[in-house]
Amino acid sequence: MLKIRRALISVWNKVGIVEFARRLIEFNIEIVSTGKTASILRKAGIPVRDVSSFTSFPEILSGRVKTLHPKIFGGILANKKHPLHIEEIKNLEIEPIDMVVVNFYPFADVKEYITFDERLEYIDIGGPALLRAAAKNFKNVACISSISQYNPTIEELEKNKGFLSEETLRKLACEVFYLTKEYDNFIYNFLSQKDVISFHFEKIKNLRYGENPHQKASLYRLLNSEVLDFNQIQGKELSFNNLLDLDTSISLLREFAEPTAVIVKHASICSAATDKKLSLAYKKAYLADTLSSFGGVVAVNRKVDKETAKIFLESGFKECIVAPAFAKESLKLFSSKKNLIVLEMDINKIISDFKDIRATSFGYLIEDRDTILYDKNNFKIPTKRKPSKRELDDLIFALKVVKYVKSNAIVVAKENVTLGIGGGQPSRVGAVKIALSRRINYKGAVLASDGFFPKEDSIKIAKKHKISSIIQPSGSIKDEEIVKICDSYGISMVFTNIRHFRH
Repeated sequence: MLKIRRALISVWNKVGIVEFARRLIEFNIEIVSTGKTASILRKAGIPVRDVSSFTSFPEILSGRVKTLHPKIFGGILANKKHPLHIEEIKNLEIEPIDMVVVNFYPFADVKEYITFDERLEYIDIGGPALLRAAAKNFKNVACISSISQYNPTIEELEKNKGFLSEETLRKLACEVFYLTKEYDNFIYNFLSQKDVISFHFEKIKNLRYGENPHQKASLYRLLNSEVLDFNQIQGKELSFNNLLDLDTSISLLREFAEPTAVIVKHASICSAATDKKLSLAYKKAYLADTLSSFGGVVAVNRKVDKETAKIFLESGFKECIVAPAFAKESLKLFSSKKNLIVLEMDINKIISDFKDIRATSFGYLIEDRDTILYDKNNFKIPTKRKPSKRELDDLIFALKVVKYVKSNAIVVAKENVTLGIGGGQPSRVGAVKIALSRRINYKGAVLASDGFFPKEDSIKIAKKHKISSIIQPSGSIKDEEIVKICDSYGISMVFTNIRHFRH
């Protein structure tokens, strides 16, 4: 525990500093401060000792040098548990500093129209030096580097009667080194005229192995960022491939508000269905492709009741089931399958600012996630025949699914159930053939495509299988020809003007 007796305050952003300093005074903490900060605190009636009186040396070079002095850094870096340090600073009349409160010149936020030399003045020297010194000596000095730390610090001082715990001091020091690193990155980018992005990953857990047993793998998260948490109720340890399947299934599931079931295997969607009851939605999804669903991951967006659990267990081997909640009766049924992975998570929790990062031989590809589905205001219906309400509902359902199928991607659906999925094909017509390859009646079904149709061949196959309506982004030089052939077949078509390639 560290007793705080003296604090050095030098902040650019003055928000909350008067209130914070006033609370420090309540703990009989002496405040040493610089320039404008000292002036503001003094005007607020807070007793302040100027840095110049502390060092017996004035600020120089138009304020460029204020705190860069042995009496300041000696007071910060002295180890209070080291007898020689204490004797030395005593002989040199250096007073210990127990807290450093600093925020930097806003280099990253300065206006773009200022000159190069003017922007150089926003490179903070004293602030990072003070915080790094305090962070190095964190067992003896608290380093406050953010306005957000003011209230928690005061709360702990109140709780501990003027002391801060070593755990808190260590955490504050970690945040300093992260802050100074990012600050220096901004300066480097400016001076080098490069765009350097830093990603800092924190390990969450080791995985059994990667995509294959000979590959090592771990799960990481970006430092200081949110991830989707889950509670594993039972089952074997999650694998690398399980997590990829879960990401695909949950991403698709978020597109639906109604009770929905999604089955995924090898990061590919086997089937999906919606219904008024979750049990019926799952049953329809399973029956849509009973073969491919073997060993798959199942995701649903409602609490799993006993009825749904029974149907699930009757539908053959599945690797994992994930849902926002489980009824006690369903968990009792699942307990008979010891290896079945049962995960509870807030499926609808949206994690913002996620990037998709892909490694290639040429470097790393980084992009925003595809979070847009469609804008009905941009829908265009170029065909003479317009889709019925039922067809439009099915088209939107199929569009939601096709967004998460590997390109070239085709989804055939009817009554909010996938009847066929063709994905990952080098030709669009090949994907259409796969999606329509089952020996079932497709009459009245709709078809969604993740990209435009470059030729008429796909439409001819759709007509042969009695597809009644098609949704696609448009953008081909043959769009007019595609519309004409749809008109000749009596097929309605919707243009979304948004493409959903997924490579």
